[in-house]
Amino acid sequence: MNKKEAYIVVDIGTGNVRVAVVSATGAVLGVARGDIRYIRDELYKDAIYFEPDQLWRQITGLAALALKQAGAINIKAITTTSQREGIVLISADGRSLTGLPNIDHRGREWEDKIADKNQVYQLAGRYPTSLFSAYKLEGIRRRRADLWQQCSYFLSISDWAAFKLSGVAAYEHSQASETLLYDVAAGTWSETLLKLFDLPSSYCPRLITSAETYGPILPGLAAQWGIDKSAIVVVGGGDTQLAIKSTQPSVDDIVIVSGTTTPIVKIVDDYITDEKRRTWTNRDIDPKRFIFEANAGVTGLNYQRLKEVFYPNESYDVIEQELGDQPQTLCQASLGSLIASESKPLLNGGFVFPVPVSHELSRSSFVWATLLDIAFSIASNYKVLKTLSGHEVDYIWACGGGLQSRALRQAIANTINKKVLVRQGFEQASAVGGAMICNQALGLKTNIADQQVEAVAPQPEWLEKYQEIFETWKKTRAAFKNTDAPGI
Repeated sequence: MNKKEAYIVVDIGTGNVRVAVVSATGAVLGVARGDIRYIRDELYKDAIYFEPDQLWRQITGLAALALKQAGAINIKAITTTSQREGIVLISADGRSLTGLPNIDHRGREWEDKIADKNQVYQLAGRYPTSLFSAYKLEGIRRRRADLWQQCSYFLSISDWAAFKLSGVAAYEHSQASETLLYDVAAGTWSETLLKLFDLPSSYCPRLITSAETYGPILPGLAAQWGIDKSAIVVVGGGDTQLAIKSTQPSVDDIVIVSGTTTPIVKIVDDYITDEKRRTWTNRDIDPKRFIFEANAGVTGLNYQRLKEVFYPNESYDVIEQELGDQPQTLCQASLGSLIASESKPLLNGGFVFPVPVSHELSRSSFVWATLLDIAFSIASNYKVLKTLSGHEVDYIWACGGGLQSRALRQAIANTINKKVLVRQGFEQASAVGGAMICNQALGLKTNIADQQVEAVAPQPEWLEKYQEIFETWKKTRAAFKNTDAPGI
């Protein structure tokens, strides 16, 4: 019997880690996932970390499960992707010392170390905050001398996973964009930024391009998984960039990537920045392109958690049925989404509805309010990108599990008055993007490009109503901004 050729895609997100076995055409043959175990670091006000060795044991176990689900296959390649901004510190003898996720803010106390933040923005493509890797390293240096003295270099989380697979340490360009130590326009580590953060260049491994190869999988791991030892480890990239690749956008297209957070990005072929420093500019995994980004924050995570509250035992299909076809206006929500035009994030949020409580208010009212909060925050960030760089076509691409709700896609379409396009398999965007990367590395042409596209078009009869609700939402958001004080 001829075995189907397939790939392994290791995807380390913010909330969970997933290992998928994917065919060359992007079909998911097996998938296993688990929650990432984070530990609070009490030496800082807002710091968490993970144990890399524990996470790696989890990954190898999930891979075994996914391979078992996939059945009789021949693994030709493995690639990795992960949350951006997260890093793993590595010792000179190759030990994984500690893992710092994107939600670790141990460097927040030292954000004012850099006086000329505009210089950092112009080079690194983002305003310097504790979200990014350089400040995580600063926090380690300040209070974890035990780790700092052992650290020889650091890797992005996806590059660390590739290091564990292949034994080769290198840093992929889209992930390097997230460090504050990388010149995004030049595509190199920046001596200027390294000097500003007082870091030696030896801490930054050599750069490598997505779809290149690290080499073959380590023999012991191949034997453990029961796969051919000739399988190659392919350079992946940031999870946002791999998800974007699955939509196959053209230059000047805009893409919504909805996972734990929701980046809204424009594909551009020149390095551009915003004089008001509201946006990020990243390297794409395509070395000829850049990603111009605004980010709506933890929208997908909000929806997931509120589903657990209001629909703990029901499927997303049940939610869609209860939402119906018309936007409800019984409830408004402001749940901490981000807007590029605002200088500070919201610290408080919640739901607003008329009192006394109407008999028409139901659990679906709260979910609709949550979806509209997501749609309107996406629309607000889209407006920033469009104002800065234009967007004339009548569509916008979308992908990611957070957009499984057709009601949400319809709300986005009605708010921005553009068609929302998704490709078949959009829910597994990073896995599909990983398969495309592996195809590219192996020089294979497949029919992934022929995947069916579904379009959700704006509804002319609802456009005016959505704009009215949008304006009400802005007032609700403003009200919560006025309550952003401790103890409220």
